[in-house]
Amino acid sequence: MATAYEPYGPEAEPRGSLVPAALRAPFKARVWREFLYLMLSLPMALLTFCYAVTMLALGFGLLVTFLGIPVLGVALAGCRALGAVERARARGLLRLEVADPEPVRAVTRGSRKSGPFAWVGALLKSGTSWRHVLYSVIHLPWAIFAFAVSLALWVNAWVLVSYPLWQWVLPTYSDQQGIELFEVDGRGFFLDTPFEIAVTSVAGALLLVGTPFVIRGLTSVDRLLVSGLLGPSRLAERVWGLESDRGTVVDTAAADLRRIERDLHDGAQARLVALAMDLGLAKEKLQEDPEAAARMVDEAHGEVKLALQELRDLARGIHPAILTDRGLGPSLSALAARCTVPVTVTVDLPERPAAAIEGIAYFTVSELLQNISKHSGARTAAVDVWRSEDRVMLQVSDDGRGGADTRAGSGLAGLAERLDAVDGLLVVHSPAGGPTSVTAELPWRR
Repeated sequence: MATAYEPYGPEAEPRGSLVPAALRAPFKARVWREFLYLMLSLPMALLTFCYAVTMLALGFGLLVTFLGIPVLGVALAGCRALGAVERARARGLLRLEVADPEPVRAVTRGSRKSGPFAWVGALLKSGTSWRHVLYSVIHLPWAIFAFAVSLALWVNAWVLVSYPLWQWVLPTYSDQQGIELFEVDGRGFFLDTPFEIAVTSVAGALLLVGTPFVIRGLTSVDRLLVSGLLGPSRLAERVWGLESDRGTVVDTAAADLRRIERDLHDGAQARLVALAMDLGLAKEKLQEDPEAAARMVDEAHGEVKLALQELRDLARGIHPAILTDRGLGPSLSALAARCTVPVTVTVDLPERPAAAIEGIAYFTVSELLQNISKHSGARTAAVDVWRSEDRVMLQVSDDGRGGADTRAGSGLAGLAERLDAVDGLLVVHSPAGGPTSVTAELPWRR
C-alpha cells in the first residue's frame, strides 16, 4: 500500500524555476485532480450510504425470516463492489495505490463443495466486508464537509482573483457598481473603487494560493479512509506473506533433498557399490592369487578413503560441525580457506545469534563465495559480519568484473527468496566493471 503524489513545497520546484512552487500549485493538474475527487466524493458517498443503510436495514429486518441472511450477504457483496470503485477512483485521481483486499473464501469440510450458503457465511464472517460497510456509512458526513469547504474556497478564490475582469458587468446602483458587501440604514457598501478592486483581487490571490494546501489536507483524510478501510488488513497481508514464505521454504527444502539424493547416488553410493564389487573379487582371488587380492584390497582401501571424504563433504553441506561447535567466525574462516580467491574474514558479533540464523548466514556466504570463485574473476574478496541492533549484517565484496544480476532465474534471486522467507533482505551493488558488494540482513533471533 503506497501513495504517490507531488509535494507542494520548495522540494517540488524544478531546478532553475523562477516561480515558487506555491504560486504554481493552483495551476497544477494534481490540484485539479484532487478537487475533482472531492467533487465526486459527495455523489459517490450518497450512493454508498443509501445502498448500505437500505440493504442492511432490509436484511436485519428480514432476519426473522429465511431471507434476512441472503439479503445481508448481497448487501456486503455490494459494499465490496462499491469499495472497488472507490479504490479505482482514488487510484486514478489521488494516485493512491491500494491493494485489493483478500477474496472471500468459503470454508468447505471434507469433500463437500462450497455452495451459495457457504459463500454468504464467509461474507458475514469477513472483517473486510464489514470494514467496507463502515466506510460506506462514515464517508458521507466527511464527503459533505470536504465538498462544501473545497467548493467554497476554490470557487471564491477564482471569483475574487478575477474580479477586475468581470466587475464591469455588475449592475449600477445609485452610481455604485460592484459587489455589495453589506447594507446599513438602506445604504450599501460596494467594492467599486480601484483600490477596493485591487485589494479584492489580492485577497483572492492569497486564497487561491492557500486553497491547494487545504485540498491536500482534505484528500489526506480520504487517503487514510480508503487505505485503512478498503484495503487488505495487516493480518491478511501477514498471512499471505507467511504463506509465500512457507512455499519458498518448502521448495528450498525439496531442492536440498534432491541435491543430497543426487550427490549420494552419483558419488558416495556409486563408489561404495564399486568398493563392494572389488572386495568380492578380492575374496575370490584370495586363495588363487594372494598378491593380486592384496593389490585389490589396497585399491579398495583408497576407495574407502575417497568415499569417506565425499560423505564428509556432503555432511558439511548439510550443516558443518565447526559451525555448531565454534560459531560463525571460525566456520566462515574455514569456508574462506577453501575459496580459490584470497578472502579476508572479519566477524564482530558480541554473542552468537540463533542457530537457524547462523546456518542461513553461513550458507549465504558459502553461495556468494562460490559465485566469486566461478564467475567474478576477482583477485581478492572480503567477508564482513557484524550486528546492528537486532539484525545480523553480512557483506561479501570482491574486486571482480561486476555485473551480478538478481533477476529471476539467477542464483542471487533464489538466495534473495531464501532470505525473504525469514524476514531477511539481500542488496546487490555490482556495476559493470566492478567492484561487487552484496549485503545481506537477517534477524538476530527467529
